[in-house]
Amino acid sequence: MSFLRKTTALLLMVCLLLPGMALAQRPLEEGTPMTLTSPAVILAETSTGTIIFEKNADEKREVASITKLMTALLVLEALDRGEIHMTDSVQVSQNAAAMKGSQALLDANAVYSLEDLLRTTIMASANDSAVALAEYLCGSEEAFVSRMNERAAQLGMTNTHYVNATGYPQDGQYTTARDVCTLCCEVSRYPLYTQYSSVWIDKLTHPGGRVTDLTNTNRLVRFYEGCDGFKTGSTDAAKYCLAATAEKNGMRLVAIVLGTPVSQTRFDEARAMLDYGFANYQRIAIANRGDLLGESIAVKGGAADSVELALGSGLSMLLKNGQQSGLRLELSLPDSVEAPISEGDVIGTVNVLLDGQAIAKLSCVAASNVPRPGFIEGLYRILENWR
Repeated sequence: MSFLRKTTALLLMVCLLLPGMALAQRPLEEGTPMTLTSPAVILAETSTGTIIFEKNADEKREVASITKLMTALLVLEALDRGEIHMTDSVQVSQNAAAMKGSQALLDANAVYSLEDLLRTTIMASANDSAVALAEYLCGSEEAFVSRMNERAAQLGMTNTHYVNATGYPQDGQYTTARDVCTLCCEVSRYPLYTQYSSVWIDKLTHPGGRVTDLTNTNRLVRFYEGCDGFKTGSTDAAKYCLAATAEKNGMRLVAIVLGTPVSQTRFDEARAMLDYGFANYQRIAIANRGDLLGESIAVKGGAADSVELALGSGLSMLLKNGQQSGLRLELSLPDSVEAPISEGDVIGTVNVLLDGQAIAKLSCVAASNVPRPGFIEGLYRILENWR
């Protein structure tokens, strides 16, 4: 038989503030807590993927240069795997140099470092740099776009389809605020992205000595404390779009604003969303993998009579200010276990309750090994029990 035990030691574990696993993407709030005129928005915390609130989050839309978030992600992942390097020399094709829209004004047939192409793609939203990267990684922009769509599917971006690497207007290209949020959460895992997206003004020196001045299109990087990315986008079809991220007090939020007809509105509304999130929420790490629970369980037929218990997984979550007092942890265990026991063996579960409602379940594991006793020790135990 199994039974449920509640312990004071477990309740104290709500004070352990370390990151853990992601939660479901159901918004914490119904509707929006402020008036937002933008057609589609989301406010979320990036490490857990928790959505605070949303509006028309699944409406398919063009998002212009926000598309380059996926382009940059594929480059960052290839760098992480060691397939390419920042010092690689990339020859810019006539095709890449001829890209319309925002540009770094690359010279056709000239050779640039991969780093220069990546930073101008991220910071200056350069279409020519994005296509040069796409061609370098996959041989052609078309092959790269196939990889973009494959990666989107892997990330669960079910309402996204890419047609080019830049977001330049082209039939059949669309995404949603929810899918952009998913993409932003993945990009946030790479500090190299924000190293470039946080730069306000920079320069690109071309191989021939010509210099192009670069200015970040994301005004919040300069005018909002903690903002260091991610990306803007604007075309006649997409109107004005923004995925703005900021980090304060160890918590990173992303505000996604799509389709607003006035450029400044996207910055104003993203600022208001970020302000609300930082003022009203905090990320709480309820438990850390390996933390001892202050509990043990009886072991039958083992070299030890009992084994200490620990958490087999961690949990981090976003809570509204004041909700921490409603957290409870409950340990569910069998009466005993049979030897041998190996460290990490799952023994039971820890149920996480918020205001009495179960919101997560963590594994409870053995904190050490408990083998069966050796012959002499076993004989000694038999004699002790016989007495």
